[in-house]
Amino acid sequence: MNKFLVSVLFIGLSVLTSAQNINGRFSSSVYTFERYESVDVSNTYFRSYQTLNLNLNKEIFSLRSYLTFESDLFKKLDNDPRLRFYNLYLEARNLFDLATIKLGRQPLYNSVAGGVFDGINVEVKYDKYKLTGYYGGNVPAYQKFALTNKWNEDYIFGGKFLINAVENWQVALSYINKNFRTYDYWATRLDDNLNPITVLIQNNSNQYKFATAEVAYEMKKIFDANVRYDFDFNLEKTSKFEFNGRYTQIKDLGINLYYNFREPRVRYNSIFSVFDYGNTQEIEGGLDYRIEEYTVIGKFGYVKYKDDNSQRVTVGVNSPFGTLSYRKTFGYEGELDAVSLYSAHTFFDGLLTPSVGLSFSTYKLSRDDVRNNLATILGGVNIRPWRSLSFDLQGQYLNNKIYKNDFRLFLKLNYWFFANLNLI
Repeated sequence: MNKFLVSVLFIGLSVLTSAQNINGRFSSSVYTFERYESVDVSNTYFRSYQTLNLNLNKEIFSLRSYLTFESDLFKKLDNDPRLRFYNLYLEARNLFDLATIKLGRQPLYNSVAGGVFDGINVEVKYDKYKLTGYYGGNVPAYQKFALTNKWNEDYIFGGKFLINAVENWQVALSYINKNFRTYDYWATRLDDNLNPITVLIQNNSNQYKFATAEVAYEMKKIFDANVRYDFDFNLEKTSKFEFNGRYTQIKDLGINLYYNFREPRVRYNSIFSVFDYGNTQEIEGGLDYRIEEYTVIGKFGYVKYKDDNSQRVTVGVNSPFGTLSYRKTFGYEGELDAVSLYSAHTFFDGLLTPSVGLSFSTYKLSRDDVRNNLATILGGVNIRPWRSLSFDLQGQYLNNKIYKNDFRLFLKLNYWFFANLNLI
């Protein structure tokens, strides 16, 4: 089951035995919090996370990996300790000045069904045209070092064609087909005589099958716009239409407009697909004005649901010292008033960077509900004595009707490394 990933690792190490350089980052962190198991019983947890991002490079070849190891320092939880493999792939760049190939467990950047998969990705670039294709299996739960054992039901494939041939324009067409493995289960059902019987439920593989068209236009310092259209082949209808535009010809002033039409994205053959969902339409307009080192922002948004609507207003200020914002939501989404402040500043040429965040919200789900309050405080510091080493300490405080005086602590160490090698 692991032969594919082991083969990638073996081939990569063989090719890169005489690697020219090695680089990456190692992080170690601890996150502590208290959880109430019942009204009178609580436990304090100390979760530790070790993260390694490692790259071996030789000429046009690289072996890339990204993995994490997590456990609790004092209490053993289910599936502890847990080792997650997010990336483990061999990359060959610019082959014949034309193609880049990735083989192994690798990331997929796709707004419909992105994530991580085990397989192959081929990118061919010629002049101002680029064609990308990929195929592989879905990654098991918790990113285990294993492959799916049902490739015919648990796979993903697709591609993208990108065109930059016309000045100021970019056009892209893409397709993705992602199947999810299903698991059989027994359930109680009624027979023709209304007697309960046990039935084995076997569903077909759930899937996404989408085509996407994207168009982008940019005229520097004047106007830029992006349009995206998603079509669902399973349901044979539009899934999403999105427009985002910005006008900047007036000095120090930016005018933004955003619109989207969206259908709920539910897996085909999923039990959730039987519900009567309504689509939503959202439009938001905003202005931002720069006054020396400060930028004042104002936005208004309107969301139309199947049988109702909602509105939101956002105002704020960005400055060299931090950001201050206020947001109000009202209508079908409920009523919310929220104020937030965040500030961070570097001292002693990057040695110390303290930060603080404050927010206070009042909200209720409908006009007749009781109003609730939520207060949060963040305080932390980043210490970086050398370029390759840094330490982070952050305290988090939250208080509302569900979490009373909840305090959490986060500690992290980061180490970046790079070395040229002369192995034979």
